[in-house]
Amino acid sequence: MTAFTFGQASARALGGMARGIPVRAPARSGAPHRTGAPVRRDSIEAGTFEEAFFAAPAKGETDQLLRVARRTLDAGRQLRREARAGTRSLTASERLVASLTAAAVRVYEEILTLARLNRGRVYPSYDYLAEATCLGRATIARALHALEEIGFLVRQRRFKRVAGDGPGPRYEQTSNAYRPLLPNSVLAYLPRWMRPAPLPADAEWHAAEQAGAVANMVAGLSCREFARTMVGGDLGKVLARLGARIDAREQAPERESQNHPEPLLDSHKNRTSGVGLVGRRSALTGREYGK
Repeated sequence: MTAFTFGQASARALGGMARGIPVRAPARSGAPHRTGAPVRRDSIEAGTFEEAFFAAPAKGETDQLLRVARRTLDAGRQLRREARAGTRSLTASERLVASLTAAAVRVYEEILTLARLNRGRVYPSYDYLAEATCLGRATIARALHALEEIGFLVRQRRFKRVAGDGPGPRYEQTSNAYRPLLPNSVLAYLPRWMRPAPLPADAEWHAAEQAGAVANMVAGLSCREFARTMVGGDLGKVLARLGARIDAREQAPERESQNHPEPLLDSHKNRTSGVGLVGRRSALTGREYGK
């Protein structure tokens, strides 16, 4: 690894800027980014996962989620009041509920509105949410973090490709994708009429029977069929070819010389009778002469 002095490094940086070549800014740790692309970790390319990520809400589902969020806000205020009075020690889940604010509920309302109007496809930018809710970007960031921690939504970072002729990154960060959910941690704070109805007993029995049938079906598959059924795609094709070779090896007829041979434990004994090699040769020779 080549070492440079401070003056040499400055000269190289100034020379690069003079030639119009962008110099990568160091990361927070002091090391340059591997590719120089301003993309956050855990980001997925836009347009590659949205069909499986988004879900169109049912009729009245967004209104129900908003009512649940407002009830949770009231429950969080009650928890904070009891904690300040010293009459209650909050658990980890109760602290999450107590962290919900009115600004977070307002941001959640805007996300639910977009989900209702766009059939669940929600990917607004921070600037759009700030303009729609009249809140600051920092408040938007805190609200989204609180909603995600409680479980009211799932957030997925995205990046997109950018066209460029000269040197520089070919990717940049774009708006996140959001999917509103009903968290199980807040059901205890809701009245009975707002809680989802439990599954009937026959539906639970049918689900258990179906799971058992699927497990039995999977257990009876060969290696090739298992790879094609459970994996699929290009990886499934490769695994299916490997599984086919394993199946062929298992189905081949067993050879006595290779599979489970009988050891000759007394072959080291030099005698004319018994199971040793010498004894067997002598016995065979005697039978031949007898003929």
